[in-house]
Amino acid sequence: MKKSSLRIFLVENHTDTLKYMRMYLETLGHHVEVASSMTSALDQIPALEIDLLISDIGLPDGDGWELLQRLTAVRPIYAVAMSGFGMNSDRAKSLAVGYRHHLIKPFMPDELDPILADASMQI
Repeated sequence: MKKSSLRIFLVENHTDTLKYMRMYLETLGHHVEVASSMTSALDQIPALEIDLLISDIGLPDGDGWELLQRLTAVRPIYAVAMSGFGMNSDRAKSLAVGYRHHLIKPFMPDELDPILADASMQI
């Protein structure tokens, strides 16, 4: 069953990136909640029903890898990492902790669109 609108939680500490990604995702019809730190995300996500987590790896109070590890203890999450870190070891670590994709910033919306489509088919 395809879900056209996703409940997305976006974790990004760069204000402009957070603003424009949220606008883009909402323009596509998705519901978006946001946090700018790992602590804030950990506080908010357990009380929400989300379909998709999109998280930066480099956060001011931890990293996206630890965030996902701590969240998947609660329940499995379809998750996408985004980062300026693009070494093979970074991508491998993202996959190892449970991210399904690792986008290297900056990326264009057309790189995110097929991932959103895949997420909507998996939910």
